[in-house]
Amino acid sequence: MKALGPILAAFAAVLVLASSALFTVDQRQNAIVFQLGEVKDVVTKPGLYLKWPLLQNVRHFDMRILTFDDPEPLRFITSEKKPVLVDSFVKWRIIDVKQYYVSVQGDELRAATRLKQTISGGLQAEFGSRTVHDVVSGERDKIMADVRDKADQDLRRIGVEIVDVRLKRVDLPQEVSESVYRRMEAERKRVANELRSTGSAEAERIRADAERQREVILAEAYRDAQKIKGEGDAKGAGIYAQAFSQNAEFYSFYRSMEAYRSSFKGKSDLLLVEPNSDFFRYLKDASGKVGGKK
Repeated sequence: MKALGPILAAFAAVLVLASSALFTVDQRQNAIVFQLGEVKDVVTKPGLYLKWPLLQNVRHFDMRILTFDDPEPLRFITSEKKPVLVDSFVKWRIIDVKQYYVSVQGDELRAATRLKQTISGGLQAEFGSRTVHDVVSGERDKIMADVRDKADQDLRRIGVEIVDVRLKRVDLPQEVSESVYRRMEAERKRVANELRSTGSAEAERIRADAERQREVILAEAYRDAQKIKGEGDAKGAGIYAQAFSQNAEFYSFYRSMEAYRSSFKGKSDLLLVEPNSDFFRYLKDASGKVGGKK
């Protein structure tokens, strides 16, 4: 029993050494094997591998596409000397794990710093040669493609590939935005006033034309009415003349009766004329007295 203890301890030590001599690499990773602090080997294929315990150690690196998203927007100056705030993100991955380790000691934070500097420089160059309109809507796709190509060419020297560069938002600073909005408001007011002036002038023209047409229509209507009235009066005068020529005495009597009826229509009507006036011609008797009394 006393000899069993050392045997178990030795067996456990062998197991520990055996386990420390094995390491795995999955399909998402590459690994660097270090021997006494120096790069001994680079493992790029997934599987189970051996290393010398105590003499060698292994460091794994993620080979998947990573995202660098700067929380703070960057400020650039356009060709018009106007500042813009740019919010962007970058998709990148390690393509040469050994070069990546040599360049940034495998530190993702250092890699992100280098990546930010490169992307910022590329964006500044692109924005500095374009206007605000170009960077906001006109040439955004071209800007992203140019920055991606230039950054990829530069960062391959540290073992990194730039997969994509995207501009999430391009804004004007607050003070510039207010100035732009004021100019836009003034321009819109100018256009509105111009349209109002044009509309008022057109309305006056339409009203003047309508008034002219109204006067013409009224004049033509009055002319036609006078013409019709004249024709009616002429026809009536002709009828009266024809009737008068057939029996002048009866016509004269009839006209006198109509005159009497019109003159004495009301009870309070009063007419002052001379007794011997022709108006009372048909009210006189044979002796010449009104009412037939002597």
